[in-house]
Amino acid sequence: MGRAITIRTDLGTAADLRRMAKQQRGRRPVNGPGDSGGSAPHGETAEGATSRPEAPGDCQRPGRDEPGSSRAQAARAVGIERQSLCDAIKRFNAEGFAGLVDRPKGHRRERLSEAEQAVLINLILRGPDPEKGEPCAWTLPDLCRFIEERFDKSMCPQSMSRVVRRLGLSRQKARPVHPQKNAKAAEAFQKRGCSMP
Repeated sequence: MGRAITIRTDLGTAADLRRMAKQQRGRRPVNGPGDSGGSAPHGETAEGATSRPEAPGDCQRPGRDEPGSSRAQAARAVGIERQSLCDAIKRFNAEGFAGLVDRPKGHRRERLSEAEQAVLINLILRGPDPEKGEPCAWTLPDLCRFIEERFDKSMCPQSMSRVVRRLGLSRQKARPVHPQKNAKAAEAFQKRGCSMP
């Protein structure tokens, strides 16, 4: 059997903690203890659990039905997993109410560093040079090949599309031009319409 976890008492009694938890900004409504089937609803944190009639501190505080109850019973009473309840109590003891607020989730590091992103932006804004063997317009697969040749990092076109959008650039497509277009005929058409000379 595990050791009992004591809950800090300098912030008030269980009733005070419940009252303060209800006043916290950004608190989500949560299901009752019987509605969730013993597990927490998706995305619920201990912050929501502390606003229920049975706060996590009630398992160690006198005045409730079963003071000193087990972690499993306390977790069942508030409708979250036992480990989540223990983690919430430890964060609460260390940080107070700030420890019960949702933390941002970790994200994967960006594949391109800031310097590599600056090189990519410069390349896109400069535009391709067909005389150097570059394509007539940058496409996502072309940018992926450039990244692979220059930085030895492979990316798929979908990932490159996300990178380009995140950098604040948009996809622009040049208006198609017929290879046998007659500029004099087009200018004459604009001046006189379709009448014959």
